Amino acid sequence: MEIYVELPGSGNGKVERGTTAGVALGLLKPGSRKTAVAARVNGELTDLASPLESDSRLEPVPGDSPDGREICRRSAAVLLAQAAAALYGDRSLQVAEMRVTEDGFVVDLHLDGSLSEADLRELEAQMRRLAEANLPMIGQKVSREEAAAFLETGGQTLRLEALLQDPEKNAAGLLYQHEDFALLCRGPLLPRTGMLKAVKLLGVAGAYWQGDAKRPMLQRIHGTAYSSGAELAGHLQRLEEARRRDHRKLGRELELFLFSEEAPGMPFYLPNGMVLRQELQNLSRRLMRRSGYQEVLTPLMMNNRLWEKSGHYDHYKAHMYFTNVDETPYALKPMNCPGHMLIYKSALRSYRDLPIRLAEFGQVHRHEFSGALGGMTRVRSFCQDDAHLFVAPGQIEEEIAAIIALIGEVYDLFGLSYRVELSTRPEDSLGSPELWEQAEQGLRRVLERMKLDYRLNEGDGAFYGPKIDFHLQDSLGRSWQCGTIQLDFQMPEKFDLAYIGEDGERHRPVVIHRAIYGALDRFIGVLTEHYGGAFPAWLSPVQAVLLPVSVSTGDYAHAVQVKLEREGIRTKLDSRSEKIGYRIREAALRQTPYILIIGEKEKESNSVTIRLRGGESLELLPLDSAVKLIAEAARPDHSSRI
Repeated sequence: MEIYVELPGSGNGKVERGTTAGVALGLLKPGSRKTAVAARVNGELTDLASPLESDSRLEPVPGDSPDGREICRRSAAVLLAQAAAALYGDRSLQVAEMRVTEDGFVVDLHLDGSLSEADLRELEAQMRRLAEANLPMIGQKVSREEAAAFLETGGQTLRLEALLQDPEKNAAGLLYQHEDFALLCRGPLLPRTGMLKAVKLLGVAGAYWQGDAKRPMLQRIHGTAYSSGAELAGHLQRLEEARRRDHRKLGRELELFLFSEEAPGMPFYLPNGMVLRQELQNLSRRLMRRSGYQEVLTPLMMNNRLWEKSGHYDHYKAHMYFTNVDETPYALKPMNCPGHMLIYKSALRSYRDLPIRLAEFGQVHRHEFSGALGGMTRVRSFCQDDAHLFVAPGQIEEEIAAIIALIGEVYDLFGLSYRVELSTRPEDSLGSPELWEQAEQGLRRVLERMKLDYRLNEGDGAFYGPKIDFHLQDSLGRSWQCGTIQLDFQMPEKFDLAYIGEDGERHRPVVIHRAIYGALDRFIGVLTEHYGGAFPAWLSPVQAVLLPVSVSTGDYAHAVQVKLEREGIRTKLDSRSEKIGYRIREAALRQTPYILIIGEKEKESNSVTIRLRGGESLELLPLDSAVKLIAEAARPDHSSRI
């Protein structure tokens, strides 16, 4: 019996019922079959071995597409597990977790002992051997019950635990088998191992099961896979550049911040890092004043009953820090919003007062497992540039549009592109579905009115309302979630907030939560890597370093420093006895925007010689001209990328 198959573009036709997706592509659209690693049948992603049982719409999935890369990396993770079983099957091996990341894959192994870099090379060689064997990668679909039985029989206790804890999240409905190796995984997979020609294992490190130091230690292997060697080479080059720009490395070299075992996940800011922090706060304060915000400050620690009232105790307790004061339970604040609710409630409000825009650089504490910490991008204590806008319902869309414009203005200043996500109602939400639908539609209208492309992120809203998240793209193309706008109908109810309307009656305001930097500490980490430590002149901790060539020019160099600092320029005078070439190189390594070289010629002519970051030298400049040049570039609102 023949069935009709529709393909995008051209190539529609008939095939015998039961023909696989791969064969159908080969018959009807041969060119697409050569590049396809999977297919979509009536919109559903499937492997090429899946039979077509009825009239279908068939779409090829190329290896260089987002879905194709995910399939390639999932298949590489399966191949890694198979290689580990071949090499370490006698070491009580368990495949604890496999997941695909944005640019690679991660496999967590539990086995006797640990793995070294030499083991990693051995694993990679075994993966190549399996790829060269061109084995079929066909799996058998299994039910959740069958999956649990397979894991229990095979002694895969960790995977079984995860499956039972969260069946939806940890479901894996494909049983891949080859000879005596069997693995439960997600599908689809590549048709054959021979298609994995561009795979690289990147590193191995210890990680606790589920991030809990009381649970077993695993060996976490990071890897990546692409459909071509050229793509892999490009990725490895980007990784090398990322290592060079690593904010943890640059933080030490540029003396910005440090971390200590005495306070895991809590950054120590050094003087240079404090300049970055203060300049970012100053920029935000100028923009907030212009936009009608009022800055406030709320306590670091508040009574537990406040967090119970706000809902944080029920929904966020696992991430909070608690203590007792005079036998009364208190918590360090994980968020600033409840404090702002109390400020709003402290006075009688009128419709004429709205919108009220309260902003705070609030230090918050959130518990993260030690295994999840990562420099400035994943910390336990951080500063949020939080704001809460208390608005009448009719003001919601206008205020959100203004916030979006403000966020775009800030990101443009740093040369950061971004993408937008709209996150909708999660499972643990508060409030009625009707209220959530109303809130989500309001956010959609604003995004569409502003002609912003956005991606829907179903079920990832805050427990109190939907949100718009801004994901920054840095100079290496990596994504960082920073800014957010959240609409909240729940907090005003919980705190019984009100304003007196034109009719003289009490009305309920709506709260808009807003952050631009998000976590200021994370934003500093992102900027450090985005610029590779070469911050714009206005943001650089030291904007100009002065290098007297000899002792005799030291007094003139000091006079130049005084003149620069009167203009608000941050300077450093390096009058050490080291040779001038050594001091120039050191200043250049510290990414100083302006290096002023001061010798006898400069002293006699009341001028300076300037060496720009990057190596370009300017001709001898009169001192007043040099000061003007640097002062203009160092203005806080200057958008130069020097």
